[in-house]
Amino acid sequence: MFSALVVGTLLAVPALSAATPAGSASAANPAMASATPSTPRPTVVLVHGAFADSSSWDGVISRLERRGYPVIGVANPLRGLADDSAYVSSVLDTIPGPVILVGHSYGGAVITDAAVDHPNVKALVYVAAFAPDEGESGLAILGKYPGSMLPPALTVRPFPGGQDAYVSPGDFRQVFAADVPAGEARLMAAGQRPVALAAFGEPSSAPAWKTIPSWFLVAGADRAIPPAAEQAMARRAGSRTSVIRGASHAVLVSHPDATAHLIEAAARATS
Repeated sequence: MFSALVVGTLLAVPALSAATPAGSASAANPAMASATPSTPRPTVVLVHGAFADSSSWDGVISRLERRGYPVIGVANPLRGLADDSAYVSSVLDTIPGPVILVGHSYGGAVITDAAVDHPNVKALVYVAAFAPDEGESGLAILGKYPGSMLPPALTVRPFPGGQDAYVSPGDFRQVFAADVPAGEARLMAAGQRPVALAAFGEPSSAPAWKTIPSWFLVAGADRAIPPAAEQAMARRAGSRTSVIRGASHAVLVSHPDATAHLIEAAARATS
Protein backbone atom coordinates (compact mmCIF):
# COMPACT_ATOMS: atom_id res chain seq x y z
CA MET A 1 0.00 0.00 0.00
CA PHE A 2 1.37 3.43 -0.87
CA SER A 3 2.11 5.70 2.06
CA ALA A 4 0.31 9.03 2.13
CA LEU A 5 3.52 10.72 1.03
CA VAL A 6 4.07 8.40 -1.90
CA VAL A 7 0.47 8.66 -3.09
CA GLY A 8 0.56 12.43 -2.80
CA THR A 9 3.78 12.50 -4.76
CA LEU A 10 2.55 10.23 -7.51
CA LEU A 11 -0.63 12.25 -7.91
CA ALA A 12 1.56 14.48 -9.72
CA VAL A 13 3.05 11.38 -10.93
CA PRO A 14 9.55 11.52 -48.45
CA ALA A 15 9.25 12.84 -50.42
CA LEU A 16 7.50 11.88 -53.71
CA SER A 17 9.86 10.21 -56.14
CA ALA A 18 9.52 11.23 -59.74
CA ALA A 19 10.52 9.54 -62.95
CA THR A 20 14.23 10.20 -63.41
CA PRO A 21 15.83 10.95 -66.76
CA ALA A 22 18.32 8.34 -67.87
CA GLY A 23 21.23 10.75 -67.67
CA SER A 24 20.54 12.08 -64.18
CA ALA A 25 22.68 11.50 -61.10
CA SER A 26 20.04 9.19 -59.58
CA ALA A 27 19.91 7.07 -62.71
CA ALA A 28 23.67 6.75 -62.61
CA ASN A 29 23.53 5.77 -58.94
CA PRO A 30 20.89 3.04 -58.36
CA ALA A 31 21.56 3.05 -54.62
CA MET A 32 20.63 6.73 -54.44
CA ALA A 33 17.52 6.14 -56.52
CA SER A 34 16.35 3.23 -54.37
CA ALA A 35 16.76 5.30 -51.21
CA THR A 36 14.06 7.70 -52.39
CA PRO A 37 10.57 6.51 -51.29
CA SER A 38 8.06 6.02 -54.08
CA THR A 39 5.14 7.30 -52.00
CA PRO A 40 4.92 10.03 -49.35
CA ARG A 41 5.79 8.86 -45.87
CA PRO A 42 3.55 9.77 -42.96
CA THR A 43 5.00 12.21 -40.46
CA VAL A 44 6.03 10.49 -37.25
CA VAL A 45 5.29 12.62 -34.19
CA LEU A 46 7.13 11.48 -31.06
CA VAL A 47 5.95 12.53 -27.59
CA HIS A 48 8.31 11.92 -24.69
CA GLY A 49 7.12 11.21 -21.17
CA ALA A 50 7.99 12.41 -17.70
CA PHE A 51 11.61 12.56 -16.53
CA ALA A 52 12.83 12.77 -20.13
CA ASP A 53 12.97 15.12 -23.10
CA SER A 54 12.90 14.77 -26.88
CA SER A 55 16.55 13.70 -26.97
CA SER A 56 15.42 10.33 -25.58
CA TRP A 57 14.12 9.65 -29.10
CA ASP A 58 17.46 10.40 -30.82
CA GLY A 59 18.28 6.80 -31.72
CA VAL A 60 14.76 6.21 -33.02
CA ILE A 61 14.74 9.47 -34.99
CA SER A 62 18.00 8.69 -36.78
CA ARG A 63 16.68 5.30 -37.87
CA LEU A 64 13.33 6.61 -39.07
CA GLU A 65 14.93 9.46 -40.99
CA ARG A 66 17.28 7.05 -42.75
CA ARG A 67 14.16 5.21 -43.91
CA GLY A 68 12.65 8.39 -45.32
CA TYR A 69 10.19 9.37 -42.59
CA PRO A 70 9.77 13.02 -41.60
CA VAL A 71 9.93 13.16 -37.81
CA ILE A 72 8.91 15.71 -35.18
CA GLY A 73 10.00 15.24 -31.57
CA VAL A 74 7.48 17.30 -29.63
CA ALA A 75 8.60 19.09 -26.46
CA ASN A 76 5.93 17.77 -24.10
CA PRO A 77 5.29 20.55 -21.52
CA LEU A 78 4.71 18.07 -18.62
CA ARG A 79 2.41 20.53 -16.84
CA GLY A 80 -0.80 18.47 -16.74
CA LEU A 81 -2.66 16.00 -18.92
CA ALA A 82 -5.27 18.39 -20.31
CA ASP A 83 -2.73 21.13 -21.03
CA ASP A 84 -0.13 18.76 -22.48
CA SER A 85 -2.70 17.06 -24.71
CA ALA A 86 -3.96 20.42 -25.94
CA TYR A 87 -0.41 21.43 -26.80
CA VAL A 88 0.28 18.24 -28.77
CA SER A 89 -3.10 18.62 -30.47
CA SER A 90 -2.07 22.10 -31.59
CA VAL A 91 1.08 20.64 -33.13
CA LEU A 92 -1.01 18.05 -34.99
CA ASP A 93 -3.13 20.89 -36.38
CA THR A 94 -0.08 22.18 -38.26
CA ILE A 95 0.89 18.92 -39.98
CA PRO A 96 -0.55 18.21 -43.43
CA GLY A 97 -0.99 14.61 -44.44
CA PRO A 98 -1.02 11.40 -42.40
CA VAL A 99 0.56 11.15 -38.96
CA ILE A 100 1.82 8.25 -36.85
CA LEU A 101 1.57 9.46 -33.25
CA VAL A 102 3.92 7.85 -30.74
CA GLY A 103 4.06 8.23 -26.96
CA HIS A 104 6.48 6.97 -24.33
CA SER A 105 5.52 6.56 -20.67
CA TYR A 106 3.27 9.47 -19.56
CA GLY A 107 3.41 10.59 -23.20
CA GLY A 108 1.08 7.68 -23.95
CA ALA A 109 -1.65 9.32 -21.88
CA VAL A 110 -1.00 12.55 -23.75
CA ILE A 111 -1.37 11.03 -27.22
CA THR A 112 -4.49 9.15 -26.09
CA ASP A 113 -6.24 12.48 -25.56
CA ALA A 114 -4.44 14.59 -28.18
CA ALA A 115 -5.34 12.41 -31.18
CA VAL A 116 -9.10 12.77 -30.72
CA ASP A 117 -10.74 14.65 -33.63
CA HIS A 118 -7.59 14.41 -35.76
CA PRO A 119 -8.52 12.24 -38.77
CA ASN A 120 -4.97 12.55 -40.12
CA VAL A 121 -3.66 10.48 -37.19
CA LYS A 122 -3.60 7.02 -38.73
CA ALA A 123 -1.98 5.04 -35.91
CA LEU A 124 -1.07 5.33 -32.25
CA VAL A 125 2.11 3.67 -31.00
CA TYR A 126 2.58 3.18 -27.26
CA VAL A 127 6.15 2.62 -26.04
CA ALA A 128 6.23 1.37 -22.42
CA ALA A 129 3.38 3.83 -21.95
CA PHE A 130 0.11 4.62 -20.27
CA ALA A 131 -2.96 4.08 -22.47
CA PRO A 132 -5.76 5.14 -20.13
CA ASP A 133 -9.48 4.74 -20.60
CA GLU A 134 -11.93 7.60 -20.11
CA GLY A 135 -11.83 8.86 -16.53
CA GLU A 136 -8.72 6.82 -15.72
CA SER A 137 -5.42 8.26 -14.51
CA GLY A 138 -1.86 7.01 -14.43
CA LEU A 139 -2.12 6.80 -10.65
CA ALA A 140 -5.20 4.60 -10.91
CA ILE A 141 -3.43 2.27 -13.35
CA LEU A 142 -0.44 1.85 -11.04
CA GLY A 143 -2.85 1.18 -8.19
CA LYS A 144 -4.36 -1.75 -10.11
CA TYR A 145 -1.00 -3.25 -11.05
CA PRO A 146 1.43 -3.01 -8.14
CA GLY A 147 5.17 -3.38 -8.52
CA SER A 148 6.27 0.06 -9.70
CA MET A 149 9.48 1.27 -8.05
CA LEU A 150 8.80 4.83 -9.16
CA PRO A 151 6.80 6.36 -6.26
CA PRO A 152 9.45 6.01 -3.53
CA ALA A 153 12.17 7.17 -5.95
CA LEU A 154 10.61 10.59 -6.53
CA THR A 155 12.04 13.88 -5.29
CA VAL A 156 9.66 16.85 -5.07
CA ARG A 157 10.65 20.47 -5.68
CA PRO A 158 8.23 23.39 -5.48
CA PHE A 159 7.77 25.91 -8.25
CA PRO A 160 5.49 28.97 -8.34
CA GLY A 161 1.98 27.58 -8.40
CA GLY A 162 2.75 23.91 -7.86
CA GLN A 163 5.26 21.12 -7.31
CA ASP A 164 7.49 19.18 -9.66
CA ALA A 165 8.55 15.54 -9.39
CA TYR A 166 11.97 14.24 -10.41
CA VAL A 167 13.44 10.75 -10.17
CA SER A 168 16.23 10.91 -7.60
CA PRO A 169 19.58 10.61 -9.40
CA GLY A 170 20.67 7.70 -7.23
CA ASP A 171 17.58 5.72 -8.20
CA PHE A 172 17.26 6.82 -11.81
CA ARG A 173 19.11 4.00 -13.53
CA GLN A 174 17.54 1.21 -11.46
CA VAL A 175 13.99 2.53 -11.87
CA PHE A 176 14.05 4.12 -15.31
CA ALA A 177 16.99 2.91 -17.38
CA ALA A 178 18.40 -0.34 -16.00
CA ASP A 179 19.56 -1.61 -19.42
CA VAL A 180 21.13 1.69 -20.50
CA PRO A 181 24.91 2.07 -20.02
CA ALA A 182 25.69 3.66 -16.65
CA GLY A 183 27.34 6.76 -18.10
CA GLU A 184 24.43 7.47 -20.43
CA ALA A 185 21.92 6.88 -17.63
CA ARG A 186 23.75 9.44 -15.46
CA LEU A 187 23.40 12.03 -18.22
CA MET A 188 19.72 11.20 -18.59
CA ALA A 189 19.22 11.61 -14.85
CA ALA A 190 21.00 14.97 -14.76
CA GLY A 191 19.07 16.35 -17.73
CA GLN A 192 15.64 14.91 -16.92
CA ARG A 193 12.54 17.08 -17.34
CA PRO A 194 10.32 17.12 -14.23
CA VAL A 195 6.58 16.53 -14.36
CA ALA A 196 3.99 18.52 -12.41
CA LEU A 197 2.83 16.43 -9.46
CA ALA A 198 -0.82 16.59 -10.45
CA ALA A 199 -0.28 15.14 -13.94
CA PHE A 200 -0.40 11.45 -13.03
CA GLY A 201 -3.61 11.92 -11.05
CA GLU A 202 -5.46 13.77 -13.81
CA PRO A 203 -8.13 11.63 -15.51
CA SER A 204 -8.08 11.00 -19.24
CA SER A 205 -10.82 12.09 -21.59
CA ALA A 206 -12.37 9.85 -24.27
CA PRO A 207 -9.50 7.70 -25.58
CA ALA A 208 -8.39 7.88 -29.19
CA TRP A 209 -7.41 4.20 -29.17
CA LYS A 210 -11.09 3.30 -29.38
CA THR A 211 -11.24 4.65 -32.94
CA ILE A 212 -7.59 4.67 -34.13
CA PRO A 213 -5.51 1.48 -34.67
CA SER A 214 -2.76 1.07 -32.10
CA TRP A 215 0.54 -0.71 -31.56
CA PHE A 216 2.18 -1.35 -28.19
CA LEU A 217 5.80 -2.01 -27.25
CA VAL A 218 5.91 -3.69 -23.83
CA ALA A 219 9.13 -3.35 -21.84
CA GLY A 220 9.47 -6.75 -20.21
CA ALA A 221 11.51 -5.58 -17.21
CA ASP A 222 9.92 -2.16 -16.71
CA ARG A 223 10.23 -0.93 -13.11
CA ALA A 224 8.24 2.27 -13.61
CA ILE A 225 5.08 0.97 -15.30
CA PRO A 226 4.71 -2.75 -14.49
CA PRO A 227 4.78 -4.96 -17.60
CA ALA A 228 1.48 -6.52 -16.50
CA ALA A 229 -0.13 -3.08 -16.68
CA GLU A 230 1.29 -2.48 -20.16
CA GLN A 231 0.03 -5.86 -21.36
CA ALA A 232 -3.43 -5.21 -19.93
CA MET A 233 -3.68 -1.77 -21.54
CA ALA A 234 -2.53 -3.20 -24.86
CA ARG A 235 -5.18 -5.95 -24.74
CA ARG A 236 -7.89 -3.48 -23.82
CA ALA A 237 -6.98 -1.20 -26.72
CA GLY A 238 -6.73 -4.12 -29.15
CA SER A 239 -3.14 -3.13 -29.88
CA ARG A 240 -0.73 -5.16 -31.97
CA THR A 241 1.82 -5.91 -29.31
CA SER A 242 5.54 -6.59 -29.21
CA VAL A 243 7.36 -7.56 -25.99
CA ILE A 244 11.06 -7.03 -25.40
CA ARG A 245 12.20 -9.26 -22.57
CA GLY A 246 14.60 -7.60 -20.16
CA ALA A 247 13.93 -4.10 -21.47
CA SER A 248 13.73 -1.22 -19.02
CA HIS A 249 11.30 1.68 -19.04
CA ALA A 250 13.80 3.50 -21.27
CA VAL A 251 13.31 0.89 -24.00
CA LEU A 252 13.33 3.60 -26.69
CA VAL A 253 16.93 4.38 -25.67
CA SER A 254 18.17 0.82 -25.12
CA HIS A 255 16.32 -0.71 -28.11
CA PRO A 256 15.97 1.99 -30.78
CA ASP A 257 15.94 -0.56 -33.62
CA ALA A 258 12.95 -2.45 -32.23
CA THR A 259 11.15 0.79 -31.40
CA ALA A 260 11.67 2.19 -34.89
CA HIS A 261 10.63 -1.13 -36.42
CA LEU A 262 7.29 -1.10 -34.57
CA ILE A 263 6.63 2.49 -35.63
CA GLU A 264 7.41 1.62 -39.23
CA ALA A 265 5.11 -1.42 -39.00
CA ALA A 266 2.29 0.87 -37.89
CA ALA A 267 3.04 3.26 -40.75
CA ARG A 268 3.03 0.49 -43.36
CA ALA A 269 -0.14 -1.11 -42.04
CA THR A 270 -2.08 2.15 -42.17
CA SER A 271 -0.70 3.63 -45.41
